[in-house]
Amino acid sequence: MNNYISKLDNSLLPLIKNINKPNILELGVQKGSSTLKFLEICNQNDGYLFSVDIDDCQSVSNDKRWKFIKSRDDNFEYIKSIIPDKLNVIYIDTIHEASHVKKILYYYYNFLDIGGYIFIDDISHLPYLNEKKSSFYCEINNRETFNEILNIYYFNQLSFDLSFSFESSGLAIIKKKITN
Repeated sequence: MNNYISKLDNSLLPLIKNINKPNILELGVQKGSSTLKFLEICNQNDGYLFSVDIDDCQSVSNDKRWKFIKSRDDNFEYIKSIIPDKLNVIYIDTIHEASHVKKILYYYYNFLDIGGYIFIDDISHLPYLNEKKSSFYCEINNRETFNEILNIYYFNQLSFDLSFSFESSGLAIIKKKITN
């Protein structure tokens, strides 16, 4: 099992697998590994998945519980016209730059239902410190994203709980407590 799938199976899916009729927003599709995992949950629990990517990822699935949106994830008005007003899960795996993650997090947080989750992928710089997985770009961006998430939490501690998984390239786990 690859590390990415393992991270989803160990850190993300146990938290959302029992949500009834989940509305899930996935930002970033690429090969569709997370898409297919989310669709399993949607099919088991009568949910629906909305996935956004700038690349055409339509061929990942033809599941009736999936709507693919070919767009930038910060094309807010367009995406807002397609997704529901309330989401239970938001998965952010797009541009891994702190300023972009902050912008996306603050916008889509308003759609998140109380008790819902936001997952932000690639928040750990640790795997990139060794020669095996060396990438200066990923190291710097993941470290900056991690620090930005901590800063956001510092100013919003009453609004959500925050935890991290450091498996693979890491995952921030945000659970909404109250509305802003």
